[in-house]
Amino acid sequence: MQVVLHAGAHVTDEDRLIDCLVANAGMLAERGTIVPKPDDYRILLRDIVNAATQDGVGPDAREVILDAVLPEEEEADRLILSNDSFFGTHKMAVKRMFYPAACARLEAVRTIFPDDEVELFFAIRNPASFMPALLAMTNFNTIDDIFRGYDPFSFRWSELFERIRAQVPDIPITVWCNEDTPLIWAEVVREMAALEPTVGFEGEFRLLEEIMTEAGMKRFHAYVAEHPGMTEIQKRRVISAFLDKFADDEAVEEEYDIEGWTEDKIDRLTDLYEEDLYAIERVPGVTMI
Repeated sequence: MQVVLHAGAHVTDEDRLIDCLVANAGMLAERGTIVPKPDDYRILLRDIVNAATQDGVGPDAREVILDAVLPEEEEADRLILSNDSFFGTHKMAVKRMFYPAACARLEAVRTIFPDDEVELFFAIRNPASFMPALLAMTNFNTIDDIFRGYDPFSFRWSELFERIRAQVPDIPITVWCNEDTPLIWAEVVREMAALEPTVGFEGEFRLLEEIMTEAGMKRFHAYVAEHPGMTEIQKRRVISAFLDKFADDEAVEEEYDIEGWTEDKIDRLTDLYEEDLYAIERVPGVTMI
């Protein structure tokens, strides 16, 4: 069985992906992919993984999880589990590095599912907006509290993936930029669900509806209907063109009024993030969408 773990990052898709997959659960089940509702497993999986990192994995851990997420007598070729707090809470996301608990928790999953193919799916976000968004989700008082005294310019997403690949090298990783999600939404869903490019699904353009004007969406749907059979690359170009013209500026813009979070700091962090994307692409076992 293939076990897909969508583990974040925090403040990226905010459960939109798993909600979309759950909405298509019936169609996916016909293709051997099971998408249980998060409430059926998040607390259970968290407790089993936490226990595994401290006391080891019980002999029936896998069966306990499968009993909770699989319908009676149902078998799965592919199981999708999602929790953006799998690597820790919002407060645990940044501590000398991004997600210091990631490897220990993935090692626990590997032990729980010893004979299954485990895959990690993970969205990253520009630290210039990721850190302020994290701050808003914690009881920290200042942005400096997030960094705990470490240099804000020293954090790299590539370091996280290099660390994971070094400690759990048999878990392949699929990564995408949160900033690109409106353009690649359908591709991310299809990769997670192992869906063929020609298979449609409910909510294929859900994210666009949140950031494009109503008039723009009407024109977009009309254009797509008039041009069936577009490839994912062609769809990206069309979406980009429509967003250039019809994006809802209020929905797209992100503003953070945080003391010390200057334009110069934001620009420098953004430059470092964009450079880091090239480093991520070079990490063996990592696929970027």
